[in-house]
Amino acid sequence: MPVKVKICGVRTPAIVETAAEEGADFVGLVLFPKSPRHVELEEARVLAAVARGRIGTVAVMVDPDDALVDGVVERVRPDLLQLHGSETPERVAAIRGRARLPVMKAIAVAEAYDVADAGKYAASADFILFDAKASPDALLPGGNGVPFNWDALKGIEPPFALSGGLTPDTVGEAIRLTGASLVDVSSGVERAPGEKDPELVRRFIRAAKGVSPQSRAKAS
Repeated sequence: MPVKVKICGVRTPAIVETAAEEGADFVGLVLFPKSPRHVELEEARVLAAVARGRIGTVAVMVDPDDALVDGVVERVRPDLLQLHGSETPERVAAIRGRARLPVMKAIAVAEAYDVADAGKYAASADFILFDAKASPDALLPGGNGVPFNWDALKGIEPPFALSGGLTPDTVGEAIRLTGASLVDVSSGVERAPGEKDPELVRRFIRAAKGVSPQSRAKAS
């Protein structure tokens, strides 16, 4: 089946509309104040309402406390939660049980040995996202526009999601080399941090969706 596409860090109804019209599967709403893509709960609620019935919504949080989880579930009503911090398997399981929503856990990757961390979340997360590991001085755990060596995913069976430095020009190769089931882009479709470019969003979705299932290799 065709790869799924998530446009993350969406901040305006217009970009939600663009993503939906072009056939993306999800938009990501970032609830992390340090990020230039951060939206407040009320903004996220409005964006989710625009998306509802047309495209899935993912609430992206970094080491959230219970109050934030509860606020997101009650007010935003997302389809999926994405945890992008240092959440333990036990914390992921607790959040999933509390929210009663599927959870995607991000795993930061620099080298092949980092991928092994994904196995710890087999019982607590519904889906794994492999993202580039941020540098020690980075302010953000993701959305830094940096790819990692996709060879690190050799031997990993789909389904899994891939992020980290993807652009309209590289996403096709990334899908073919890794066999990713979902590709997740943020800074790679921006004209400035937090400001999505509609044309780049269109190009990314078309490039990803244009990869035939037959040409998607299993990372092996």
